[in-house]
Amino acid sequence: MSEMQVESIREVRDHIADVVDRADRDDAPTVITRRGKEVAAIVPIHLLRRYQELEEQEILRIVRERMASPEPGIPMEDVMTEILAESE
Repeated sequence: MSEMQVESIREVRDHIADVVDRADRDDAPTVITRRGKEVAAIVPIHLLRRYQELEEQEILRIVRERMASPEPGIPMEDVMTEILAESE
């Protein structure tokens, strides 16, 4: 994978096609900044899909762990609250 680029939203707006081509061709993510703060990224699609897979696996692991617990009933709402809090 190539080195990650950091560009302002203005720079990206001026050459979005090049940024997307770089992600596709070189596996190079581009972090987009607004007023110096990192706010988004353009990443190769396979990296996004892998992240989604890992996130789903972690959710399933937590659900299985809770289901195997001898403690009586953990409300699904509590499980989901914990999962969402961990992903932040």
